[in-house]
Amino acid sequence: MPANQSVHLLRGTLDVLILRTLAWRPLHGYAISRFIRSWTEETLSIEEGALYPALRRLESKGYLEGYWDQTETGRRARFYELTSAGRQQLHQEVDSWKRYAWAMERVLFEADPTSAPA
Repeated sequence: MPANQSVHLLRGTLDVLILRTLAWRPLHGYAISRFIRSWTEETLSIEEGALYPALRRLESKGYLEGYWDQTETGRRARFYELTSAGRQQLHQEVDSWKRYAWAMERVLFEADPTSAPA
């Protein structure tokens, strides 16, 4: 997909994207957004209005732990890191997404409509 065409996030995808991003190392909100945007070649862009409520929600569920620190530019920011519960949730979410992607691929690209049950 061309880099200049963004797509809307499907419901429920933001949490798993955040958890996966934080699986490598703690990051602040803007860095999380920048990472996702960069790794999806600008296809997914996370708006602040969606990102920060999601971070607070994940923190309240015990999946993230937040703390204040300085960014690489010396600004004070809230960093987030994955908890052990967050790692477990990430594994569950990834398994669910694998099953979902498998099912979607089968229907969209492999299914033969002529062999569908009547």
